[in-house]
Amino acid sequence: MTAEYSAHHLQVLEGLEAVRKRPGMYIGSNGSPGLMHCLWEIIDNSVDEAVAGTGSRIDVVLHADGSVEVRDRGRGVPVDVEPRTGLTGVEVVYTKLHAGGKFGGGSYAASGGLHGVGASVVNALSERLDVEVDRGGKTYAMSFHRGEPGVFDDRGGVPRADAPFRPFEEGSELRVIGKVAKGVTGTRVRYWADRQIFTKDATFQLPELETRARQTAFLVPGLEIVVRDERATAGDGEDGAAPAANETSYHYEGGISEFVEYLAADAPVTDTWRLQGSGGFTETVPVLQADGSMKATEVHRECAVDIALRWGTGYETSMRSFVNIISTPKGGTHQQGFEQELLKTLRSQVEQNSRRLKAGNDKLEKDDVLAGLTAVLTVTVPEPQFEGQTKEVLGTPAVRTVVAQVVRKALAERFSSTRRDDKNQASMLLDKIVAEMKARLSARAHKETQRRKNALESSSLPAKLVDCRSTDVSQTELFIVEGDSALGTAKHARTSEYQALLPIRGKILNVQKASISDMLSNAECASIIQVIGAGSGRSFDLSTARYGKIILMSDADVDGAHIRTLLLTLFFRYMRPLIEDGRVFAAVPPLHRVIVMNPGSKPNETIYTYSEQELHTLLAKLRKQNKRWHEPIQRYKGLGEMDAEQLASTTMDRSGRLLRRVRMEDAEAAGRVFELLMGNEVAPRREFIIDSSDRLAREAIDA
Repeated sequence: MTAEYSAHHLQVLEGLEAVRKRPGMYIGSNGSPGLMHCLWEIIDNSVDEAVAGTGSRIDVVLHADGSVEVRDRGRGVPVDVEPRTGLTGVEVVYTKLHAGGKFGGGSYAASGGLHGVGASVVNALSERLDVEVDRGGKTYAMSFHRGEPGVFDDRGGVPRADAPFRPFEEGSELRVIGKVAKGVTGTRVRYWADRQIFTKDATFQLPELETRARQTAFLVPGLEIVVRDERATAGDGEDGAAPAANETSYHYEGGISEFVEYLAADAPVTDTWRLQGSGGFTETVPVLQADGSMKATEVHRECAVDIALRWGTGYETSMRSFVNIISTPKGGTHQQGFEQELLKTLRSQVEQNSRRLKAGNDKLEKDDVLAGLTAVLTVTVPEPQFEGQTKEVLGTPAVRTVVAQVVRKALAERFSSTRRDDKNQASMLLDKIVAEMKARLSARAHKETQRRKNALESSSLPAKLVDCRSTDVSQTELFIVEGDSALGTAKHARTSEYQALLPIRGKILNVQKASISDMLSNAECASIIQVIGAGSGRSFDLSTARYGKIILMSDADVDGAHIRTLLLTLFFRYMRPLIEDGRVFAAVPPLHRVIVMNPGSKPNETIYTYSEQELHTLLAKLRKQNKRWHEPIQRYKGLGEMDAEQLASTTMDRSGRLLRRVRMEDAEAAGRVFELLMGNEVAPRREFIIDSSDRLAREAIDA
């Protein structure tokens, strides 16, 4: 630090130097996200060509040497000389910031590239970048080293980032390296990310790339995107050979309607609705004149809106928004217009049908409307305003009004339709939304009345709850017990300091099929939610749960397994954070009690087994040791058959019990299993039972 500060302390970064000095301004970070953003810039250029109607295939290749290549069949980067700079179009696009064909010159009606910095930023942050262009019957090529054009000496014909490089001294040369058939056009870009810029652990993320490729293929019907990963190391294949590359192709004709069906994980309440329309607006923007000056001009913009949406039985919201095929994960004015008008329209519909829906004077909130919604929102608008080069938020104010008008008109037509199917779906949707509102209000009431400082302060807890004395949540355990008979034994077997008991009567409601309001009105489900004290669904707050462990203690028979499955369905759908945090367990009571008779005055030994196989193994061992046991061997059908001492030592005492933690490594996979076993669709469940019947021996059925 120095007290002196004058003009000679100032630095002026020219051209691509600014990008290399502050890469985060252009790509967000210098880790894996920034590396992936560079790839999106190159891919989006090819996608813009496909959207413009040229090129129906894009190839993305992750090479074994760490480089990445993007090939398209678009019009090809211009190769003629740009008059103002005297450079070829290729060199202008890849070396000049804010240069390109997407500033309203008529080359693109609407595009994702707007700032003219994408390709040049990637070039600046690459140790080496090669461009090949097919155009006019020839193949042109140019190479760059950290943004500087020149020639690499690729000995052996294999391109390498560390090959000797000679920059052009007098003038750049766009080399002609081959010929192509008449009418063949396209661009191929291959680059090696500069490790002086990016961190050592920054890598191209294949799952993220495949997700983006799939998403783009949905958004541009008819476009095929092929992702090929050649990064597997040599020797992984057979006989020491390099393994086959991992290649996946994405190609969809259904557009965003098919995208919504792909994203939706729950059973449908409505079909996929398509809301389409457009609107115009004017804005004053600087327009480049022929003499190179900028002049503020009022221009007319046409904004096209295309939305696909459907509601399902769940309460999760999955929304994707896009502007000119560019994802806007943080939303913007288009998403604001959509959500505001959706809420406004559905509020109006509920008010009109309030008597049938029994909605009262309560008002819908945004979360009620968005519960179970899967939506893909796309807008196409020339020269949209984004917040930053990463383009995560749309900022064009007028788009909000256009989207709202389209949503208002399309939904009004849908709700006023006289078609039977449309009327049924509209009715079911309003029922679902009002049920969500009632559930929210009910959950809020539960939450307000359930909080307590200690176990004895709450007078609203169910009378059948046998609570514990401890207020230390990390130590407390809630046993959900099947039936009153097991409860009686468990009362004497528990440690009352930290073990609480809640009995349930038989099989609770199957919440996979039932609505939220039905679930909350069910006495057993409501009791469980009330006793745990953390709410349900969206309002569930893990930090307010009253117990550190929830233990399901059901009989070791078919009915017990069914009850345990129903309980897990309730926890999975409405108290999922408990499972994700590893706080839900299933008790493992023994199946058999074997009393081994010892000779003389030595007391007999009691051994518990937990499966038929374990029992047979034990009996074989005892025969080998010439030991006898009491006949008949006790087979427990239910927890009520045990006395308190047996139940404590085998199932409740921490020093000797066996618990099975309920894990959920993959929530989506678990959801599909629950839907198969407990959902409304009977046909898939019947197929599963028939296909799996050969795995079950008749004698294993406990009947």
